[in-house]
Amino acid sequence: MSLNKQFGSIVPSQKQQLLDTNFLKFNEGDNDFAQQYLPEIYEQEVERYGNRTLSGFLRMVGAEMPMTSDQVIWSEQNRLHISYKDCDLPGATTIDVNPGAAADIQNVVSVNDTVVVLQPSTGKEAKGIVTIVTGSVLTVTLFATGTTLQGVFGAAAADLKLFVYGSAYQKGTNLAGTTVNSTRISVTPSFTQYSNSPVIIRNQYVINGSDMAQIGWVEVATEDGTSGYLWYLKAESETRLRFEDYLEMALVEGERNTNAGAADYQTDKLPGTQGLFAAIEDRGNVNTGFTAAAGLDAFDDILKNLDTQGAIEENMLFLQRQTALDFDDMLSAISAGQSGGTAFGLFENSEEMALNLGFSGFRRGSYDFYKTDWKYLNDASTRGAISGVNSIEGVLVPAGTSTVYDQILGTNIRRPFLHVRYRASQGDDRRMKQWLTGSAGGAFTSTLDAMEVNFLSERCLVTQAANNFVLFKGA
Repeated sequence: MSLNKQFGSIVPSQKQQLLDTNFLKFNEGDNDFAQQYLPEIYEQEVERYGNRTLSGFLRMVGAEMPMTSDQVIWSEQNRLHISYKDCDLPGATTIDVNPGAAADIQNVVSVNDTVVVLQPSTGKEAKGIVTIVTGSVLTVTLFATGTTLQGVFGAAAADLKLFVYGSAYQKGTNLAGTTVNSTRISVTPSFTQYSNSPVIIRNQYVINGSDMAQIGWVEVATEDGTSGYLWYLKAESETRLRFEDYLEMALVEGERNTNAGAADYQTDKLPGTQGLFAAIEDRGNVNTGFTAAAGLDAFDDILKNLDTQGAIEENMLFLQRQTALDFDDMLSAISAGQSGGTAFGLFENSEEMALNLGFSGFRRGSYDFYKTDWKYLNDASTRGAISGVNSIEGVLVPAGTSTVYDQILGTNIRRPFLHVRYRASQGDDRRMKQWLTGSAGGAFTSTLDAMEVNFLSERCLVTQAANNFVLFKGA
């Protein structure tokens, strides 16, 4: 009679010995109950990547405020003074401030306005008074005797800049004078309007009821303090942490959807949202190829450009590692005696601080800068693994608040240059929603033998006065 071995059966032996056929196995690998030695088990995971979360940037530089619409609209002031660029000279004494006849450019220069005409390519300039206005063509009499516009700049000049610096009238004159178009042009200020749309961000974690009741031998611990021997606790916690990072990453990397005519019904109806990087590239300043070798001169070029914008005194630099080191090298070169020796401002010229070669803040000109690393640009799973041409290497963010006109409130308000708007009303708050569905883990909403953890948020980023921001990109 033969005995066929079945699953879980023991084949007897005539002798007392360890055989493969007379000991139960708990799997088909090398580990079984016949082993004499048990392994030494470390119950806790090794946190080899440290804190893996990336969010925190927007919480540091901005605020969060509710909104009740599909769109947020804000208005920004235009420049105060009257100025035109790319002008040309149709005649010896005339200048056209709108040679391309653009519909959105109107002449607001009046007769008797005193003007400065510049030619940036040559450095030449001339000053005069407007005597005749015909549409966008101004007749200018120069103050220098015997000179004309074409005599100073040449007949082919087409790169001129003109700005008004005042006016001049004789005694007892009336604005409605007898000269051609001598009536003053009343200038009505206008504003530039911007808008952004919120994006709906969702995520979900699903665990079936059987696996929820299964204990593991590894103790899990995550960044938010979750711990225990149930593996689904770790998975649920990491899904939450990843979603919280997405709430920031989506607003930093967001792009508007230009595929309005796409055949895909999904992308056709998604408006997208303008993130921080897109807003700066569209309305701000982009610096390409900043390195330590370029030195202080390259950084001074950034300051000169900031002078032409809002000139916000306090600014924050969020940089990836190499760019942060470039700034340190640039500042340490000054402390070594170049460019006039030690002049750190915020450090009170402390030699001990300078020798650290890790500068957290400095002052140059009338500007204060506070420098910090941005983990998002260093993490290998995001932009930290990317370098070279057009890579994002840092961003300069103005500190403080800006004054804007809120279309909803109908008044001027002060808000941070960067702030998050999320959908919320008395009926529903979509800032950060989380709910359970299924029939496990405390949820009893359906017959599904699982627990579904759902995450949802609807939000967008408002980047006000983007002309004061600088995006650093690789060359």
